[in-house]
Amino acid sequence: MGFLDTLFGRTKPVKPDLDQLFAVPSAALTLEAAADFRPTGLGSVCFAAVEGGAFGEVERQVRALLDADTDRGGAPVEASQDSYGYSWLLARHTPEELPDLVNDLHAVNSELEANGFGPQLLCSIVAFRNRAGQSLGLVYLYKRGTFYPFAPLPGEKRNNPLELQVKAMLANDLRIEPDLSRWFPVWGAPGL
Repeated sequence: MGFLDTLFGRTKPVKPDLDQLFAVPSAALTLEAAADFRPTGLGSVCFAAVEGGAFGEVERQVRALLDADTDRGGAPVEASQDSYGYSWLLARHTPEELPDLVNDLHAVNSELEANGFGPQLLCSIVAFRNRAGQSLGLVYLYKRGTFYPFAPLPGEKRNNPLELQVKAMLANDLRIEPDLSRWFPVWGAPGL
């Protein structure tokens, strides 16, 4: 970063750090102890699909990588597309297999990134739920290298007080996105 960038307040974008995903199991312990949220065993990766053979081949490789879990008793990956045209891959594990779920999400992101499709990656979500049935997603923003909590309510509303509470709870466990305007709602995200 040069002198003029500093003078005019410009900053370099944060590089994605996929290894941040490996902090989720530790954050899950904090969530369970402090707020009774437990992992559901569901996690998803969102990306903007690109037309063309190269992207199609990488997507097939990613699906095959996750579907390999079916050989070990896991469920096959589910692919879907949301109303905005973004593609989602949903991975399933038992709630006790959170580290395996995180490994799968990391593998999907890494495979897409390694094949030059990092710019198409949007976010990854790990789902949690409490005994009252409140859903909570820890959303990893690929391009920012940060997390934020998303707590949907019926009728496309958000439980903002819970999101801010979780932000404070996980400040020592995860790199939390400081700009609240980037805490985008992910309505209808698979797994939430």
